[in-house]
Amino acid sequence: MRIPLSPSSRLILASYLLLSALPLLPALLGRPPAAPAPVLGGTLLGWLAVWALFGRPVFFHLLLLPAFLALPVEVYLQLYFGQGISSHHLGVIAETGPMEALEFVGSGLWLLVALLLLVCGWFMLVWRATLRNHELDWRGTSRLIVLGAFCVGAAVWVYGGAAVSGSSPALRQASAPEHEKLPAWARISVNVPLLASSWPYGLGFQAYAFWRERRYLNQLAVRSNAFRFHARQDTEGKSPQVVVMVLGESSRADRWSLNGYARRTNPLLELEGNLVSFSDLITPVSATRLSVPVILSRKPAMQSLRAGFSEKSFLSAYKETGYKTFWLSNQMSFGEFDTPVSVFAKEADVTRFFNLGGFRNDSSHDEVLLAPLAQAMRDPAEKKLIVLHTLGSHWNYSQRYPRQFDRFRPSLFGVDKPAYTDLKLKAEINNSYDNAILYTDWLLAQVIAQLKAAPVMTAMMYVADHGQTLYDGSCKLAFHGHNTQFEFHVPGLAWYSDSYGAAYPDKVAQLRRHRGTPLSTENVFHSLLDMAGIHYPDEKPGMSVFSRRLESHVRYVDSYGWTNYDDADFKGDCREVIGRKTPLPRDR
Repeated sequence: MRIPLSPSSRLILASYLLLSALPLLPALLGRPPAAPAPVLGGTLLGWLAVWALFGRPVFFHLLLLPAFLALPVEVYLQLYFGQGISSHHLGVIAETGPMEALEFVGSGLWLLVALLLLVCGWFMLVWRATLRNHELDWRGTSRLIVLGAFCVGAAVWVYGGAAVSGSSPALRQASAPEHEKLPAWARISVNVPLLASSWPYGLGFQAYAFWRERRYLNQLAVRSNAFRFHARQDTEGKSPQVVVMVLGESSRADRWSLNGYARRTNPLLELEGNLVSFSDLITPVSATRLSVPVILSRKPAMQSLRAGFSEKSFLSAYKETGYKTFWLSNQMSFGEFDTPVSVFAKEADVTRFFNLGGFRNDSSHDEVLLAPLAQAMRDPAEKKLIVLHTLGSHWNYSQRYPRQFDRFRPSLFGVDKPAYTDLKLKAEINNSYDNAILYTDWLLAQVIAQLKAAPVMTAMMYVADHGQTLYDGSCKLAFHGHNTQFEFHVPGLAWYSDSYGAAYPDKVAQLRRHRGTPLSTENVFHSLLDMAGIHYPDEKPGMSVFSRRLESHVRYVDSYGWTNYDDADFKGDCREVIGRKTPLPRDR
């Protein structure tokens, strides 16, 4: 007669089953789960391996603490972003200050704390059950057979080169083989991305991929030291002595009155006669850590999800031609090689970070960069490139500008820790966002004023890293990471001094000619070098807005794979980018 399981055994098994079922959560939210059968198969393999290794739940339950703590985060990401925890999210978490994370949660902080307390209580309850439970112990020959099979398989997999299949670039790179000592037929191929999508042990694969990415970026900085563009300037005497590149943050093109927005969010820039706004510019991916490297370097759009890049940025190209380079940032520094952006920032001769307050109320506004900009312009170097990395329209929008720019109301200005997920705050969120754009207009006007006052030839370019979704129409999404047109379509512009226009009339003519040309942030590197008349052996004039040889190219965005933006439909009020053809896989 079969003895029924004890209450403690039922609690343990039910808890582990609930953790394992998280990959099926999308089905409850009306979305098809990704490859449910292989993912659940990987989950089963994970449980078999761990149970065979330890024999008793009490011996491995502590290993599950990260999974229990990550459960609320996984549910949150699935609810609001339609995706689960990945190595990319671990990177974002690592690059986000604690106070910014608290701000992002807003009024939901106490709910989060309550959930974490409940999860911790749940974890401890199950742990207590495992301490007294022997009913679920795995003993005997079957355990040894399973454990032996896993050991042999793991040994063959590692020795044979750890062959990996799947479509996640970060995980594929993290597990890339260094040596292949067995023929192809004898190697075991493991779909690591699918295993990483499983719960709870898939989190270990994500953490491993994140660690490998960090190590890779560190190694990349060392390897790229030898890289050279072999850049030169054809006519040094005509080259602009001061070039400023402004990196915007979280700004969408349709909220700029320069691009036709009904509200006058650019009253100062609209007065600039030597300014050209790029009305059809897109970014391939809506995340700073992935989009900025495409702006700074020749990294192709379809490699933006991969960790690192083997080449240096435009800062090094400028340095090769005699420019002194500056990186002045109002974003946070997380260590020399902690982020993909900082790898490039450290190429500058002078690298300075000014934001000591993170993204809180006491964080500095972008005007903190104006005095260092003036100081850099006074530097005795004959030619200078100055990069300004701004906070722009980063959430919380109302904290990105001072009181005098709180023009569109009601807003969230002065509201402590608002919850952006509250639809009741839709009007306040949008007004605050427009005020942040208004402040960016003022900031860029101040930069231009400094450049106008300089006794040398000057030029400036501005490009935002990605946009925002803002509860548009009936859309119930906000922030970014949602594959919407609002997040891919970004503002960009170029300004030039009168002396630049006189020295480069053909470049200016081409710049104005291409103001409405479909562009992507892949064009920025080539255009910024062409702006200064910098050439190099394998340059691509067909990618520069200053060239009469500018050519169109396929503009891919990361929307359910690499989707051709110009051959896509925009679904609903969220303007979700849906390709008319099957998107290309992300591991290309």
